[in-house]
Amino acid sequence: MSGLGDFLQLGGYAVYVWPAYGVAALVLGGLLTESLSRLRRVERRLAALEASDAPQDDAA
Repeated sequence: MSGLGDFLQLGGYAVYVWPAYGVAALVLGGLLTESLSRLRRVERRLAALEASDAPQDDAA
């Protein structure tokens, strides 16, 4: 298990590397969340626009 411990210590630079990975993961997660939120918002807007452009049935 010493090999894994040595790897995780990253030659003494773990204190810098692991937080950088954490920040990068948070930023990427935020970007993913924002992108999916914007996609859903645009899809709802598109559906509303398509519904308003649909031909109306005047026979009723």
